[in-house]
Amino acid sequence: MASFSTAKLSMVATMLLLGLLLVSLGKGVQSIGVCYGMLGNNLPDPQEVVNLYKSNNINRMRLYYPDDKAFSALKGSNIDVILDVRREELQAFASDKSAAAHWVEINIKRHWPDVKFKYITVGNEVIPTPSGDYSLAQYVHPAMENIHEAISSAGLQDSIKVSTAVQMGVLVKSHPPSEGSFANEANNYMRPIVEFLVRTGAPFLANVYPYFAYEGDSGINLEFALFKSAPAGQSQYQNLFDSMVDALYYALEKAGGPNVKIVVSESGWPSLGGKGASKENAQTYNSNLIKHVTQGTPKRPGMIETYIFAMFNENNKDGRETERNFGLFYPSKEPVYQINFS
Repeated sequence: MASFSTAKLSMVATMLLLGLLLVSLGKGVQSIGVCYGMLGNNLPDPQEVVNLYKSNNINRMRLYYPDDKAFSALKGSNIDVILDVRREELQAFASDKSAAAHWVEINIKRHWPDVKFKYITVGNEVIPTPSGDYSLAQYVHPAMENIHEAISSAGLQDSIKVSTAVQMGVLVKSHPPSEGSFANEANNYMRPIVEFLVRTGAPFLANVYPYFAYEGDSGINLEFALFKSAPAGQSQYQNLFDSMVDALYYALEKAGGPNVKIVVSESGWPSLGGKGASKENAQTYNSNLIKHVTQGTPKRPGMIETYIFAMFNENNKDGRETERNFGLFYPSKEPVYQINFS
């Protein structure tokens, strides 16, 4: 009887450990999404794209503008969706509540709950733009307020959160992370936005690219950017991604949002076209990113909801060759390199 009980207890313990492992793996899958950019003239039909997401166990998507074909394909898919407001609409939504309400009516209410919208991103990289332009920044917060009011009027404020997405140029300093703070001009716009995020319980969306930091700074070690190893003497931060995210957390704290969560709305590595851009490095970065986001950062341990940029190589994107080679898949739906989401 004693040996039977011991064996039974051992089996129970093993099952518990397997259960914990499965939960951990599940969290890893749930924390990762992929951005669905459409700046290509040879991309698959949206229904094929949604099928590709599902067959690869990708259950979160970012869309950069409303698209009825994408909405139709997403219906019933159970994929969580970030939906962006176009830059061109920011000024109108900031000044006209009815315009914001109409946008919510035709793009959110009409498709909810068949399409699982999770966040609305009011402005992508406009505080400032990557070129340092602040001309649209003044419209972001009032547009957020008007979109949120329309979402609340529909009774969806607990299900769909309103935010904005920034790039690392929003910071005046990012190293060491504890000195992270918003640039002076950005701070004028960020303070009311942070107050809004605190009040509504919405996360702060940030596009975090160790690749661009590595590309632009000869002092940054490639292994550090790829999650492989830290430079000698680097004790707290073992990878560049954590350092960048924590710099944003410290900036939020200084702006009055110590408990605001960060969602990494874009991150990735190009497979072609520039310094360090190769299939091998892209595979290494994105594979390590998927594993890492379950752990969190030194300042904020825990799962980091993260969206890889991007699903496809997009041949109509402007800029350098790297911009057209961030995809996980070719337009043919063949993988650029192997990556495992499950």
